[in-house]
Amino acid sequence: MRSKKHIIVYYSLIVLQRDPQGNEAQRVFGILFITISIAVGAAAILSQIVFINKEPFYYYAIVLVLSFGIPFGTIFGKSRKLISSIGDRMKHSANWSAGAKILNGICWAGPFAAIAVFPSLYQYLILLGIGLGNFSTYLLMKRYSGLDNREQMIVGLVSLTAIPIVAEINTTLFIVNQNIAIMLSRILISIAYGMGGLYGIITK
Repeated sequence: MRSKKHIIVYYSLIVLQRDPQGNEAQRVFGILFITISIAVGAAAILSQIVFINKEPFYYYAIVLVLSFGIPFGTIFGKSRKLISSIGDRMKHSANWSAGAKILNGICWAGPFAAIAVFPSLYQYLILLGIGLGNFSTYLLMKRYSGLDNREQMIVGLVSLTAIPIVAEINTTLFIVNQNIAIMLSRILISIAYGMGGLYGIITK
């Protein structure tokens, strides 16, 4: 009969084999990103339906609450482990230098703040914010915390790559109104998070 020590060592080896470089955290963020993808995609499509049917403005609030509330409530309401894993990874940013924190904050908030000044560029600025925010977080996590969160890198790069695609569609392929352009940018953000999420889940 095996001793307790042997049993502990045995199960420790199993855990290390299953999660040698933070694969569990990567899987959790994969789930998070897919949830974001579903929420953003649903909100984009439903908001467009509300716009086409000229429904009252408060319908947009209902759409946002349902689009984000149902996916996040379903996923995170069943597992506190997901929330704990996400919080553990986020704690790594506390060790960054002040300059790194400021840079990361500018990458996230700068483009979104610019929307107030350049509302006509909303569809580009939202992609820029998501792209720079995620990619800068990836680089800083790798630099200061030694974490290679490639699922976040994918979200950032796909979002940045989507900017010229949206510009090409808006300027050369066909004429679209502002509302459709905004919906398109949100769909591309959904795709970006979906790709990053799939990578986080299927990669070992």
